[in-house]
Amino acid sequence: MKDPPHAFSGRQGAALLIIDMINDLDFPGGGSLLPKALAAGESILRLREQADRLAMPVVYVNDNYGHWRSERSSIIEACRETSHGRALVEQMAPRDTDYFVVKPQFSGFYATTLQVLLPKLGVSRLVLTGIAADMCVLFTAADGHMRDYSLWTPHDAVASLSDERCAWALEIMRAGMGAETRPTSVLTLRDWCNADPR
Repeated sequence: MKDPPHAFSGRQGAALLIIDMINDLDFPGGGSLLPKALAAGESILRLREQADRLAMPVVYVNDNYGHWRSERSSIIEACRETSHGRALVEQMAPRDTDYFVVKPQFSGFYATTLQVLLPKLGVSRLVLTGIAADMCVLFTAADGHMRDYSLWTPHDAVASLSDERCAWALEIMRAGMGAETRPTSVLTLRDWCNADPR
């Protein structure tokens, strides 16, 4: 079956990336990250609804958690089974129409199909969301910036264990990569897509 056509093709093409929100949170502090991740998830879901209305691709970019033979369904089910991650997975479960890219390291671009998929979709702008802002979101933003993508990382659609580190990462993206960081409460996906990319 062919992939559906997407709006905002060419120079203004955009994609919504949802980074590591399918997560078992099985690490020190994972339980305390859960409420922050769920709050970010509410903003991400609003962006996902806007992306649907704009026929914009939604791409889950997710860690394989060291399971090299894992794919989409097994990652989702494994994270559903954990006590910390279950609520997040239930909130953020991908739909059949969403893309799902498995990554082995922090950046969504490193050793993944993302760098092939995005040009095929006509994408030149990325909305980066997910966890953790100071790790996987930041590394993905840096690689996206080096590839000349325009970036929007809404500060209400990302989370970290530490609010200070989240703010630090957002400032690096804003000042060092030219990323937009205004929240979804003041900027819509359509308005950002229609704005000057630089």
